[in-house]
Amino acid sequence: MSLNEEINKRKTFAIISHPDAGKTTLTEKFLLFGGAIQTAGAVKNNKITKTAASDFMDIERQRGISVATSVMGFEYKGLLINLLDTPGHKDFAEDTYRTLTAVDSVILVVDSVKGVEEQTKRLMEVCRMRDTPVIIFVNKVDLEGRDPFDLLDELESMLNINVRPLSWPISKGYSFKGVYDLYNSSLKLFEANKTKVVHEQVEIKDLDDPQLDELVGEHADQLREDVDLIQGVYEEFEDEEYLQGKLAPVFFGSAVNNFGVQEMLDTFVRIAPVPQPRPTDVRDIAPDENKFTGFVFKIHANIDPKHRDRIAFLRVCSGKFERNKFFNHVRLEKKLKFANPATFMARSKNVVDEAFPGDVVGLYDTGNFKIGDTLTEGEALQFQGIPSFSPEIFKELVNLDPMKSKQLDKGIKQLTDEGVAQLFIREAGSRKIVGTVGELQFEVIQYRLEHEYGAKCEFRPKNYFKACWLTTENEEKLEEFKRIKALEIVQDKDGNDVYLAPSQFLLDMERQNFPEIEFHFTSEFKTAGVN
Repeated sequence: MSLNEEINKRKTFAIISHPDAGKTTLTEKFLLFGGAIQTAGAVKNNKITKTAASDFMDIERQRGISVATSVMGFEYKGLLINLLDTPGHKDFAEDTYRTLTAVDSVILVVDSVKGVEEQTKRLMEVCRMRDTPVIIFVNKVDLEGRDPFDLLDELESMLNINVRPLSWPISKGYSFKGVYDLYNSSLKLFEANKTKVVHEQVEIKDLDDPQLDELVGEHADQLREDVDLIQGVYEEFEDEEYLQGKLAPVFFGSAVNNFGVQEMLDTFVRIAPVPQPRPTDVRDIAPDENKFTGFVFKIHANIDPKHRDRIAFLRVCSGKFERNKFFNHVRLEKKLKFANPATFMARSKNVVDEAFPGDVVGLYDTGNFKIGDTLTEGEALQFQGIPSFSPEIFKELVNLDPMKSKQLDKGIKQLTDEGVAQLFIREAGSRKIVGTVGELQFEVIQYRLEHEYGAKCEFRPKNYFKACWLTTENEEKLEEFKRIKALEIVQDKDGNDVYLAPSQFLLDMERQNFPEIEFHFTSEFKTAGVN
């Protein structure tokens, strides 16, 4: 098969949502439709002890949340679908932002009861920055939720995108009857079924068909009115508008009951983009270029704690990745080859001999990789646009067992390499300060240090406002600033100077006092500054 044929077979996307909107449940249903799993356990149902296929860390299973991006591949209708299930919890938003750089489209899950929530807006803003095509799935329509027209208005106004419903709920809550597929003019009647696939559909091309009254009774006239209103208010769906990130098709359903999901999945495989070009510091890389390129967007230690795995997740951007072939690690300027590259189905992984644009490959890593690293067949270039933000919460890492100092040092280095948190070292006393965007990350780090590395620790709050990376052309002024502010100067894990500003007021004052120094709120300080 040619490179272009391999590219056109692939769709790579992420599922994103606010916590508890049903994202992980929807992920399982996609795997069910793709035949990757035979039955799906309801995530919230205590009677079913099987946990979500994509939640593979112990703490995720205990808390019922996703805190790490899972990578899964499955086949559907002759296509290879690469699905990235992202953390929903806001404390792990940075992991989700990075994941969005590795996909070509997104499915956004919205809770029909709660509507658009704060995290939904933040995630959508990242999609809008890249004009990423978005499909919206309004979940939980079998509960007493919001009026669907009100939800559509809210989606447009709060997410800053035009929408077009392609399926429509027939009533909601206890009287929910099913969904009408506006695109294919077919009716699917609701049947609560959490573990199997529902196939029965009734084709109704003309809504005046008396069969509609027989099937949904008193709700038939309301459906006719709703469809008339939709046709009059919303423009016809155009694939090109969707691919440009200007128009989001909307589907309604119940992920936990496998309902309304297949209509969306069938539309997704038809309209979602194949692997797209990616920007670098040299030029845009087209997927059909013959030479391989790819970048690391996630690192995860201990996917299998028994074997101390450290996996770098690489998105293939062009050409063909091959097992045991030497590739150029651009940052380190050295050649690396990989004997056991893997693709993933949540916890299970399979060694692959080759991978193509759009694929996500897991590379066993001994410490060579950082997030954002680029691999090529020789060309020196760096993929761009992987966001990294200043932490919002800072705490000092305190070792509770001096006999385990080496384990603690190794553990905190590996865990911060994953990008869940940032590590800063104060030269005096080698004190370690960990910065995150949320409290939950400290709980996860503490748990994993103890259970994966055997190191016990605690975190003591530090009163800092922002981490500011420092650059200047006046080294003398920088040294003066570092001497005056010695108690607030640290190094990140790459040895870059960082000023931990105690407050906005003091930060503003230092920027006035030292105009020769640039203060950056992102670790990508070589290309991004702060106004």
